[in-house]
This record gives sequence, structure tokens and C-alpha cells, in this order.
Amino acid sequence: MAWGRDFPVRYLLVREYYDDDDEKAGELWGRCAEVEGLFMDPPPLPREVLTLRGCQRESGLAQAVLRSTDPVRLLGDMGLFIHPEDAATDSPRFWDLENVAVLAHRPTPGDPDRVDITVGAGVEDDWGPQLEPAPQIDLSATDWEGSCLSIDGLSGPRPRRQVQSLHLIGCEPAQPLLAELRSPRQEDGQVIGLWALDRNGRCMAQYDLHFRPGGARPSVLGGALIDITIPDPSGGGRHEPWLAGRPDLAARQVWDVWYDGIPTQPNQWAPFDAPGRSEWLELTSVGPYGAGIGRSGGTYHLDGRHATDKHGLLLALGEALLGPGANYGRGLDSVKDYLFGGPSVVPPFTLVWHHADVARTALAEHILSHRTGRSYFDEIVVLLRTYGVTVELR
Repeated sequence: MAWGRDFPVRYLLVREYYDDDDEKAGELWGRCAEVEGLFMDPPPLPREVLTLRGCQRESGLAQAVLRSTDPVRLLGDMGLFIHPEDAATDSPRFWDLENVAVLAHRPTPGDPDRVDITVGAGVEDDWGPQLEPAPQIDLSATDWEGSCLSIDGLSGPRPRRQVQSLHLIGCEPAQPLLAELRSPRQEDGQVIGLWALDRNGRCMAQYDLHFRPGGARPSVLGGALIDITIPDPSGGGRHEPWLAGRPDLAARQVWDVWYDGIPTQPNQWAPFDAPGRSEWLELTSVGPYGAGIGRSGGTYHLDGRHATDKHGLLLALGEALLGPGANYGRGLDSVKDYLFGGPSVVPPFTLVWHHADVARTALAEHILSHRTGRSYFDEIVVLLRTYGVTVELR
């Protein structure tokens, strides 16, 4: 289906479904020249003060806060889970705690094995009320886990994040989209995939949104095209979960590089900061091998000059083994999966890690396990060696 215009198609609208044979299929709803409002940083949540009472002193969370030398004051983002007494009759509650900062800590009265920790955080409210009483409260972050007996300041309503509209610019609608615009559904709306294309027509990334248009008008780009506004891509829920899935502002420049095609030169990701590198890693694929068992043997060289964070380390590993634009895992769990086999390089092989001290130093404080004391760098070296990789650190 020809486009025939002076500007490219950069997005597709596709409804995915399963057919009668339980096979995944797609139905084209339209093609668009651009999308406004796709790239954005989530607006910050209002700050609140919480006291985590009765935290286990030996937990990773408490140990990080109580460390006698260089105690951790900024805990980052955390998940908070409150489990029901009877899982058969009630569901667990979940909150996101954003940019958690330690304000104070003190021993729990009457219990020397526990500590009370007061924090400031943005709180993303749960869908349901707080469980009373709370039989088990767990907290988890990237580097720490812990639990507590109760929390002061958590209950009560709080404002939701501001809903951010999405604008589809220069759309050529297919028949299903025209039908939806003529007679919108009364429910929350269809879940539609927004596919971002590179200049060769390859899908770089895909995001799902609830398609309930707030209006359509002749496009600012002219011709027979239309512009469509979607006021609430989350579908009108209490939260806007899709907001967290949108690429942030740092991703725009990354997408501009990938728009020219899959990168062919190593270290093109190196100039980007941590959010940009994270987005780069999201755009990578497993590699050039087909389905089945990958190749083994040989020696590979990892350029460690730019492995200054965990995303950079993973990107450097992927490029060493599979080439630019590929990944050998987007986290330690998927690295382990690739080491087992599949469309990748599988052990035994030799990895020569040049400038290994860059990652060792940069990730020294990124402790994954307080039981072992191993950093992210140590953990990935141990993982590779455990599964049969000869790792030479230089």
C-alpha cells in the first residue's frame, strides 16, 4: 500500500489478536507520520513521609541504612507489598515508592533485632485499601530487600499523576480505524499497538495504548490525512500505567540513531547517559543467529572502556559476543538464559575483557547480594565462569 508523500511513515497502528488456530495475528488500523506526546518523563509524585516500623536489622535494606561507614541515604525506587492473611479470599496490595530518601532511623522500642526507618518518597497509590492488620509487609529495590511490621503514613487517598494526552499526526486510517471513529465503542476502548518504524520500515519498538479518541480533524500536514487526539491512553483507570511504558525524553536521541537502521559500529551507545543506554538496550535484539542452538568456541574481546554502569556493561557484552545492535541479555537472568543455549554464543568460549577495572570501579557500590557482598561486576563475572566461559580480565 503506497504512501506517496514527501514525508515518511514513522508509526503503524496495529490491533493484535489470536485467530481461531490460537495463532497471533495483526490487523492494520492506520499509518501515521508522527506522534506528539510519546516521549516524556513521568511527572514527579508529591513527596510524603513514611515510617517503616520494625524492619529486620539483618535485612539488606536495614544494613544499607545502618552501615557505619558511608550509609546509604538515597534508596532509589522501591516496591512495597502487603500480603493478605488469607490469599484465597483477598489479594496482595502493591505500592510504588519513588526516589526514596532516608530521613532518620532508630532502634525499634523493645526489640533490638529491628529498626524503625523514616523515609521521604513519592507514593503511587494501590488499587485497593490498605490491609488491616497487615500480616506481612515486604519491600524491594534494585539492590536491597527487606520487610517491616507496619508503616505509618501509608493509608489515605492521594492524587493520581496527571494524565498526558497523545496526538497522532498525519494519519492515514484503514477501515477498522474509520469504523471506530464513526462509532466509538462505549467501553474503555481497543488496546492498539503503536509500532515505531525505522527508515527501512522495520519495527524498532512497540507500545500498547487504550485507543479511545477524543477527536479527529483534518491533519496539519494536509491532504486526506487526519490528526487524532487520545486524551487518556491508559484507558481511564485510576493510574496511568502506560505512562511508565512511554520512552522518556532521553530516548528521543537514541531513536534518532536507530531510525537510520540497526547500528553497525561498536560503542555508538557510549555517549548516552544511563537512561539513554537503558533505552538503547531495549532496542537491541538477540543477534544474527536463527532459532536453535548457537555457536560455541572461539575468543571474543569485550571493549570495557565505556562500561561505567550496568546498562553499559550489558551493551559491551552484547557487542563483544554478537555485534552492534545485539544483546546478550538485558539483565542477569536473561544472560543466564543465553548461556544455556539458543540463538546466541554458548559456552565453552573465551571472553577477553579489556579495561575491566572501569566496570569494577564504577559498579563497586552496586551490591546485588549483601550475603555474598558481590557487586554487579563480580556477579556477572562469576555467572559467566560458572557456566563455562573462560573470562580473562585485563
